[in-house]
Amino acid sequence: MSSQVNVPLSNLRAITIVIVVAFHSVLPYLASQPSHPFQFDAPPYRWIAFPILDRERWFGFDLFCAWQDVSLMSLMFFLAGLFTPTSLGRKGTLTYLLERSWRIGLPFVFAVGILSPLAYFASYRLTAADPSITAFWQHWRALPMWPAGPQWFLWQIFLLGAVAAALHALAPHWLKALSGLVARIADYPLRFFIGLTMLSALAYVPLAMTFTPWEWTFLGPFSFQLSRPLHYVVYFFAGFAIGSHRPEHSILRPDGPLARHWLAWLAAAVASMSVWGGLTSLTMPDWQASAQISRVASALAFPFASAAAALCLIAICLRLLRSRHRVLDSLSSHAYNIYLVHYVIVVWLQYALLDTDLTAIAKATIVFAAALTLSLTACDGLKIGVKTLVWHHSELRGERAMTNRSR
Repeated sequence: MSSQVNVPLSNLRAITIVIVVAFHSVLPYLASQPSHPFQFDAPPYRWIAFPILDRERWFGFDLFCAWQDVSLMSLMFFLAGLFTPTSLGRKGTLTYLLERSWRIGLPFVFAVGILSPLAYFASYRLTAADPSITAFWQHWRALPMWPAGPQWFLWQIFLLGAVAAALHALAPHWLKALSGLVARIADYPLRFFIGLTMLSALAYVPLAMTFTPWEWTFLGPFSFQLSRPLHYVVYFFAGFAIGSHRPEHSILRPDGPLARHWLAWLAAAVASMSVWGGLTSLTMPDWQASAQISRVASALAFPFASAAAALCLIAICLRLLRSRHRVLDSLSSHAYNIYLVHYVIVVWLQYALLDTDLTAIAKATIVFAAALTLSLTACDGLKIGVKTLVWHHSELRGERAMTNRSR
């Protein structure tokens, strides 16, 4: 992060992980959700998305979560793609794939096998006749899937990273063409927005019309939202294209037109989100039973709202977060580990606050602040532990080497 150009992107990563924790922290307090928790054994298993439901609600959280549902994951796929070309160029294809297996593949296995059941045990206890861990394990293993929680993101970016590595090795001319395209629109973020929206619409609308915008599918621990896999592919490779050209020479320049006109992008994000929300409300509560014109309009509004909201947050960080800050640096460097561990902490904090006499805003604030602090503390502790183990290993090797020389 020595380069000034990279500081806003580092800060963007910090802000993104803060939003992730905030999003999960407020889910029990959405006014749109039922008054009682979802039955653990009953399809469609909506407790996977809403593990805890509290009696306290605030509609403002519905608006916040709707905004983030439209844009947050798209932005995360974009950022994953953005940093991929640098890693590929520095490490080479084989080393990159091996390190991704270690950095993403193994944590996914750990998260699915340990962290996910631990988090959802709290959800099970809300409706269980027998709240013991033994009974939970029996019910868990009887499920038709193995819920991964937020960690579904990991296997998808691992797969997309592997595809990018294959293109890097086998079809580098495609990547050069992407880089050239990015160079031509470096001073025209509106063109980038239009292109991104059009590609997203082609990827999203047919699937949304076929499967609804909300339905998920599961294959063991692998899950994805049926309307969005190709939409996320578009965002990943949009980020990859910019990363392959170097962000400082693209629309992500801190002194570029995207950053200068951040207020206009904020207005565009609010307007497009309002349009999407209004059109989507016409399709609720039953997508298939609503008028086809409403479904088409809602599906078409999604790509605009997603792109505008993502570019809005990027523009704000490019313009207003150009300086390094100790807290943002820490959040950025630990963002991935926070993503891995925060959900368990969030869910159990929400469970612990169920019977407290506090408002929805107060509960959500406590959960968010405590979860972010505890997650960051856990990451720091893990980092110190790893360094200590490495140091002890080095000391032992040094002692053995001295012993061998003395012999």
